[in-house]
Amino acid sequence: MRPFVLHHPDSAAQAVTLARQSATAQQGAGVRFLAGGTTLLDLMKLDVEQPAHVVQLRRLGLDRIEPTPDGGLTIGALVSNSTLAHDPVVRQRYAVLSEALLSGASVQLRNMATTGGNLLQRTRCVYFRDTAMACNKRVPGSGCAALGGYHRNLAVLGTSEHCIASNPSDTNVALMALDATVHVTGAQGDRAIPIREFFLLPGTTPHLETVLAPGDLVTHVSVPPLPPGTRSTYLKLRDRASYEFALASCAVVLTPAAAGIGRVAIALGGVGTIPWRVPAAEALLNGQPASAANLAAAAAAALQGARGHGENDFKIELARRCVLHALQTVSGPTAGSGA
Repeated sequence: MRPFVLHHPDSAAQAVTLARQSATAQQGAGVRFLAGGTTLLDLMKLDVEQPAHVVQLRRLGLDRIEPTPDGGLTIGALVSNSTLAHDPVVRQRYAVLSEALLSGASVQLRNMATTGGNLLQRTRCVYFRDTAMACNKRVPGSGCAALGGYHRNLAVLGTSEHCIASNPSDTNVALMALDATVHVTGAQGDRAIPIREFFLLPGTTPHLETVLAPGDLVTHVSVPPLPPGTRSTYLKLRDRASYEFALASCAVVLTPAAAGIGRVAIALGGVGTIPWRVPAAEALLNGQPASAANLAAAAAAALQGARGHGENDFKIELARRCVLHALQTVSGPTAGSGA
């Protein structure tokens, strides 16, 4: 780990001022915010991240979960995964979020990892984390060693010839299905960014992962209220039962109606370069009966455009089955209520 200066600002404004000194908020930033540190410190030890300044955020008071006037929730950027997962309101109304949080990492890491850190969690592609290997995400223009190398755990949706790295977060998949909003303060003032606009596809610039600009600080995330009777679940498929990243996962938030399904939101994890929302699959179910044929058609549509690269071809069928099982779980007569 290279030497760096650690700062302890007393306000968000001070933190933003420090971070604006960096030329980028993306890979290679000279100033990094430190929340739980469960990702940043690992990458600094590997020399993947080499910031000259690290800004500790613990004094900023961004660690509260609060109701909104419309019945939703705001979740501070420094709320720990454990605190959020076990919050009574989250467990009752937003089961998909609690389940996603509890499926990730270990108890010790969940006690440290934060909501804001989850949003910015970096890929677990082995070539990104190995500075001796080519990686366009780490060093733009250097190539993508994963395309011809080990890529069993990498993406089949949203990929490009420059990058096939998968987004590793469970929490972000649930937040995507919940239509969360990311709240940011920075040089452009305060902004509210719908989560579907927050992440960037790799395209020709895989080192640009989000819409954040230099100095931008995520202050909190908000989730809207869910209609009464809404059901939700998070299903994660992986090589072992705990402390493992998803090969495929699915978050489903479904509001039933008299005729079957009123509205459904579906997001995939483990298979996309970003947390992957599937509006084409949702359109097949909204306002329709929850028949076996309809659920199967939606599950197939969720993987429309998926492309494997050899070792990860199996993910397409695995993810389809994951979506189907998650849909069956929330649409069945014995499904639990989340709101």
